[in-house]
Amino acid sequence: MSNLDNTLSRVQYGRKHRSIRWIRLVVILCILVSVAFSITLVLGQSFTPPNDVLNVLLGDDVPGASFVVGHLRLPRAVISLLVGMSFGMAGVAFQIMLRNPLASPDIIGVSSGATAAAVFAIIVLNMDGASVAFFSITIGLLVAMTIYALSYRNGATGTRLILIGIGVSAMIESFIVYLLSQAQSWDRQEAIRWLSGSVNSAQLDQALPLLISLLIFGGFLLSRSRDLDTLRMGDDTAQSLGVRVGMTRITVIVASVGLIAVGVAITGPIAFVAFLSGPIAMRLIKNNGSIILPAGLIGACLVLSGDYIGQFLLPSRYPVGVITGALGAPYLIYLIIRVNRKGGSL
Repeated sequence: MSNLDNTLSRVQYGRKHRSIRWIRLVVILCILVSVAFSITLVLGQSFTPPNDVLNVLLGDDVPGASFVVGHLRLPRAVISLLVGMSFGMAGVAFQIMLRNPLASPDIIGVSSGATAAAVFAIIVLNMDGASVAFFSITIGLLVAMTIYALSYRNGATGTRLILIGIGVSAMIESFIVYLLSQAQSWDRQEAIRWLSGSVNSAQLDQALPLLISLLIFGGFLLSRSRDLDTLRMGDDTAQSLGVRVGMTRITVIVASVGLIAVGVAITGPIAFVAFLSGPIAMRLIKNNGSIILPAGLIGACLVLSGDYIGQFLLPSRYPVGVITGALGAPYLIYLIIRVNRKGGSL
């Protein structure tokens, strides 16, 4: 009986230790996000005292600071925070579900489907605002389910889904190029600027659909984090532990596409945020708890810091998507080389 008690106490201690470590890391990530958010509000082409920033956030009219902070910096920071969290949570959900670090919405065509839908809505249908987001969600979901259906054969393996997704993504990219070639010069310039992934035209009223999608879809992913963690051990193990694998995958796809599509409709496809957030979170959290929330916080850090770097720390100004793309492309090459050296499949 004493041996059983010792075993139970060790298990309880291990769970408590992992929980404490997870909480500590999440708190650290929250602090990093807060620091990046604060720097975006305080520092730019000019320095705004923190007291003035706080007064603006509280609704006071501060000469000079009200315009710079309230109309220029705050919308960028809020949109960057919400979009980064949306992309990070959606990306890691795909990677966990398919047990492959390459199974990111950027790689397998989900982002491309939402992007093509938004470009079509803007150029051909002359939509804007919420209508673009709704159209992007609908088409993005159809593309995602098409990719899933094409890759399904006694289950949808990560390798098959990734390869089919890359092929579908290539076709969609060709369709986007065709749309741009047929667009008027002004629409073409606007679409190209949007396709680079940018928060330059961010407005606070755009935060509402992002916040709603994050609460609904992101909240759903958080509620299914235990099932997703179980899927990391394999379909057979997950099913034996009571996880409905097929239903879990479909519902996770719907939630992840919702997050991606709303974000893409507002800021454009900010490259590799969904791809990078998951692996970084996995390295930090390891086996100490769910990585959905940490990946979202890392995504927020990437977009906030990437936008600040692109605006103020380089000789010329660049959209945030250019900066995150420059970070993500080398990592993608490294990841493919590492998998190839191990003799594994993508």
